Amino acid sequence: MNDLSRYPHLATIETPADLRRVADDELPAVADELRQYLIESVASSGGHFGAGLGVVELTVALHRVFDTPRDRLVWDVGHQCYPHKILTGRRDRITTIKKKDGLAPFPRRAESEYDTFGVGHSSTSISAALGMAIAAQRQGDHRKVVAVIGDGAMTAGMAFEALNHGGDVEPDMLVVFNDNGMSISENVGALTKMMARAMASQRLNEWRERAKRAIPKQSFFGRLFKNWEEHAKGMFVPSTLFEELGFHYTGPIDGHNMPQLLQALRTVKQLPGPQLLHVVTTKGKGYAPAEQAQIKYHAVGPFDPQAGLAKKAAAAKPTYTDIFGDWLCDMAAADSRLLAITPAMREGSGLVRFSKEYPQRYFDVAIAEQHAVTLAAGMACEGAKPVVAIYSTFLQRAYDQAIHDVALQNLDVTFAIDRAGVVGPDGATHAGSFDLTFLRCLPHMVIMAPADENECRAMLTTAYQHPGPAAVRYPRGVGSGVAIHHELETLPIGKAQRRRRGHGLALLSFGAMLEPAAVIAAELDATLVNMRFVKPLDEAMILELAQTHDAFVTLEDNAVAGGAGSAVAECLAANGITLPILHLGLPDVYLEHGSREEVLSMAGLDLPQIREAIRLRFPRLTATHVAHAG
Repeated sequence: MNDLSRYPHLATIETPADLRRVADDELPAVADELRQYLIESVASSGGHFGAGLGVVELTVALHRVFDTPRDRLVWDVGHQCYPHKILTGRRDRITTIKKKDGLAPFPRRAESEYDTFGVGHSSTSISAALGMAIAAQRQGDHRKVVAVIGDGAMTAGMAFEALNHGGDVEPDMLVVFNDNGMSISENVGALTKMMARAMASQRLNEWRERAKRAIPKQSFFGRLFKNWEEHAKGMFVPSTLFEELGFHYTGPIDGHNMPQLLQALRTVKQLPGPQLLHVVTTKGKGYAPAEQAQIKYHAVGPFDPQAGLAKKAAAAKPTYTDIFGDWLCDMAAADSRLLAITPAMREGSGLVRFSKEYPQRYFDVAIAEQHAVTLAAGMACEGAKPVVAIYSTFLQRAYDQAIHDVALQNLDVTFAIDRAGVVGPDGATHAGSFDLTFLRCLPHMVIMAPADENECRAMLTTAYQHPGPAAVRYPRGVGSGVAIHHELETLPIGKAQRRRRGHGLALLSFGAMLEPAAVIAAELDATLVNMRFVKPLDEAMILELAQTHDAFVTLEDNAVAGGAGSAVAECLAANGITLPILHLGLPDVYLEHGSREEVLSMAGLDLPQIREAIRLRFPRLTATHVAHAG
């Protein structure tokens, strides 16, 4: 816990009610202390950083002007919410964020009444706030509803779907557009260029607002000014777009100017109907290294705030993301048809090198997962070889496109699915728990799960060379450190690999669970198979093992429900084989945040719990084989 004696203003603020008793002229001092407290806290424990620094003044102003939690404050892309958590009763626990049993990394309804809507994925705030406003209006409740959207979230189609609907039903609600020009990396696209023009037009807006106040609305000059204003706005600022959608536009204003923020928020609070306030902020504001290296300081580990982030030493082993990034460049050198697509995850998905070496073949579509997948489908129709680099949790947002636009048409699209399985600190919103389940039911889809780094590279090549939709799903972090073959090798599709011959039990491992499975197999003198393919399954291997073994154990870091183990059970049932089978995988719950090892333990997938689950399910077989091995 930080020493509150160094934060005299912040020490008196336990909730926003305390903040609302602070005089306006003291609020800049509150914001300064909040920013320093955030820097000290994240430096000691790690976490999301730059986005929170950018919304310090905005967060203070919102909780000052609106009667939260009665007034609903709905945040988008929750990594900007650390200042909000500090001001809403969680100040002394902020250093527990992302840790087991600590604060969630994003807004979470079960954690606080001030977290009105849970979030981790982007672009949900306007839809959620609109729903709240409609429900409140139907109940005759005059509470205010505010959506704060930023960090690239306005680039997603869902945000504009909500704006389109909101302008039609005309609820009393406010959208605060926190425009900092960034997602994790730089914002891209035509909307970003339009906003840049708006930032350059602040003087025009200031003059326009002064003129509106000075000229009576019903006078001849007032009506003339109104007509001129509509034309001028279309030429210089983006207000025409939002106002044609039915939202009254105000801005852009300086999001770090507390008096200006307070005045604007108090003004729009009194206005009826849908409002949009355009606020310009700087990601990393107030901490010079974060302002100068906004991508680097998006999320950080513990660091010395005086020295900044230490230069990272070269990793002893490459991550799976590194394996993908290197493979992508190697395959692009070998095949000019390769095009790479990412929905705003250049750094996280390992595309930095590719974006520099092949800029004309690199497509960052912003936070638009649906568009990313259908864009790939269109490319494939014309003979290109698109690779969609996407997190497992974000592919969920493009599921219809994966079905309708890719798989149904049997198009040649490769899905490189990062962060599959347990991801750890980012919690349930970012867990890759379901991709095997939701992909394996799709006709035409080939699905692979590598057990190590070299197998990941070979599977990526296999998926790319396959003339149809194919997915390789790999975990966060490093593998076991096997040697990597730099040739672009392929694997025979649908063929498993027997790693150990034993008897009694057969352990069928999918992907990252092979390492603990190998330990258990050796202890129990069991057969171990690296299944490699979830679809198509190696049915010949499964049927052979069923004839020579007493029971199966399947292991996967995907939900047990409908996952790879279910595919094995379906294969046995379809062939009329009854065999005892134990499915080990992620349970039917949303797992909390913690380290990867802690989350695996929560799921019952650490080595001691795997061993115990097998012993309890098959006491006779395990006792016999343990005694035999001894």
